[in-house]
Amino acid sequence: MVNHPKHYNEHPSGIECIAVIRHYNFDIGNALKYLWRQGLKKEAGIEDFKKQIEDCEKAIWYIQDHINQLEKQIVSDDTTHN
Repeated sequence: MVNHPKHYNEHPSGIECIAVIRHYNFDIGNALKYLWRQGLKKEAGIEDFKKQIEDCEKAIWYIQDHINQLEKQIVSDDTTHN
């Protein structure tokens, strides 16, 4: 279960999630992971559509974090080049 969670191996493409996300940075890899598994991972006590929404919101969080890091880099680059 730890090495190959079912929800990471059930994607219709037949590709395991880690085979794709290991080629990205942390934030983008995590965003892809949550999008990949949305609709596949079930959680006791949470309706399926609510779990899908939760996974999409987590993906958005990681994408926004990546954007924030890029914006900080722009500011940093602007101050070092002026």
